[in-house]
Amino acid sequence: MRRLALVLVVAGTTTLPATVSSQAAASGQTEVMVPVHQFVDAFNKGDTKMAVAACVDATSIIDEFPPHEWHGAGACQRWMNDYDADSKKNGITDGIVTLGTPLHVDVTADRAYIVIPTAYAFKRKGKPEKETGSMFTFALHKSAVGWRIVGWSWAKN
Repeated sequence: MRRLALVLVVAGTTTLPATVSSQAAASGQTEVMVPVHQFVDAFNKGDTKMAVAACVDATSIIDEFPPHEWHGAGACQRWMNDYDADSKKNGITDGIVTLGTPLHVDVTADRAYIVIPTAYAFKRKGKPEKETGSMFTFALHKSAVGWRIVGWSWAKN
């Protein structure tokens, strides 16, 4: 009986660090996803101010519509303005982004890299359309104010 108790104690102490480590990793992954969800949720609600708040001021963006690349101070706001103009020009309304399960959530100290399969549903001149199989890729940085998006790209399928 003493041997069994000793084996259980030893087994418990050898798995404890792995459990604590995996819980810390899961917590870090949850925390780093907050600005991603903030950006997408705000986009879906048309809340430009909240979407822009998820980004650092000097963000880098690559997307499928012209001019295709935005960077530097105010890049998220400029992207939102250009998205709105492009949508209006092409009769796009009711845009909703749906995130899938992330393929990568890589966190190294104060930097993170996230890749998420994504769908984009919208109406074009009143007719429903949906882009599936797209990829949303993010780079993030953690500062004193928390995690913020420093770059993102959209790859249309």
